[in-house]
Amino acid sequence: MLRGFSGSDAPQASIYDTCIRCGLCLQSCPTYLETSVETSGPRGRISLIRAVAEGHLDLLSPGFVAQMSECLDCRGCEAVCPSGVRYGRLIEPARAQIRRAQAEREPAFSRFARAFLLRFLFTRLGAMRAVARLLRLAQITGLEKLAPLLGMRDLSELAPRIPARPFVARGQRYDVERAQGLAFLHTGCVMLVAFPAVHEATIRMLRRAGLGVIVPSDQGCCGAIAVHAGESELGREMACRNIEAFERSGADVYVVNAAGCGSALKECAELFAFEDPWRARAQRFAQRVRDILEVLDAVELPAPQIRVDATLTYQEPCHLANAQRVTAAPRRLLAKLPGARLVEMRESAICCGSAGIYNLTQREMAARLQRRKVDALLETGASIVATANPGCAMQLEAGLRVARSSVQVRHVVELLDRAYPFERLAE
Repeated sequence: MLRGFSGSDAPQASIYDTCIRCGLCLQSCPTYLETSVETSGPRGRISLIRAVAEGHLDLLSPGFVAQMSECLDCRGCEAVCPSGVRYGRLIEPARAQIRRAQAEREPAFSRFARAFLLRFLFTRLGAMRAVARLLRLAQITGLEKLAPLLGMRDLSELAPRIPARPFVARGQRYDVERAQGLAFLHTGCVMLVAFPAVHEATIRMLRRAGLGVIVPSDQGCCGAIAVHAGESELGREMACRNIEAFERSGADVYVVNAAGCGSALKECAELFAFEDPWRARAQRFAQRVRDILEVLDAVELPAPQIRVDATLTYQEPCHLANAQRVTAAPRRLLAKLPGARLVEMRESAICCGSAGIYNLTQREMAARLQRRKVDALLETGASIVATANPGCAMQLEAGLRVARSSVQVRHVVELLDRAYPFERLAE
């Protein structure tokens, strides 16, 4: 007997039946652009999901599992779909169904590795910081060169240079005179150990925008990695933690500087059933979530005082452009930098191949997309590529290292912060 979808969290016919098979999504799908194979595009994957739902294809058939895994969930198809197909609400439930079915026969080591990554590192940020310290030690001492011998070449190649000090959420508060409101800063998980300078720049820019900032210690990972990996229950647990932290904080707005986190938090109500009391709380919370670039674009910032003499290009994070539909704000902000020249990148919104842990689980396709993106940004002649997501930054930095390029990767908010006199944040 064929195994199909089951339960209330299965992909819904009301979503996949909306697809009219026009094919306009294909040129926005990174994997289709690389393969030109119908099943590697959104239209083909929707047909596969329908086939499982109607009992014509087994849930664990190798082809179906492979295509649900190969999809980046970049949502590029959603941004161009004339029928408004909510593709993300198909691929994520399908992965969760596969995950549930595979759990019955998963090898012990694989189960342990998955639990360590998702249920230990991403839920216990102290453990995340400890692992980051070990990685920094390996980078400083040169031990990272032994990574290939330990079977960790991919991790070593993709790992960013870890700064000396992480950004730790300790309940800090940064007030301003005549504050226009209070912002809750989401510190996330990878961001706080790999890109602490982005958090510091975010705080300074929020204060220049007239907002006080708080950094509550009871927050945590957004849950995006778990949801993309098919662990929807873990994603719900993480969402609840952040919702409660925001409700206790008294803040007016929940500010995120990582596009993937912002997308997950804005859509967190989708993780809860309609009858679940948490759904209404999640909806209220999601209405207050904003990307840092949305916030800064909506206010009158002080005039920048320092020139940023450089040619820039902008890499659009998928979940900022396609899921949150924030595309103009980053460009308007970059255009305010004195002396900067913005050159548009070919295929700026095509995924770079990072996609959470995709560049570890789908290494070959991720590498192809990485090369495609690096080639496009090098064509611009820019000396700095701006982005707004840690995964994109790590993927671009790794690709540029392979290309032996000196192009710098910077978060948009870091470039904005550079245009003002430096202000040291009080501990």
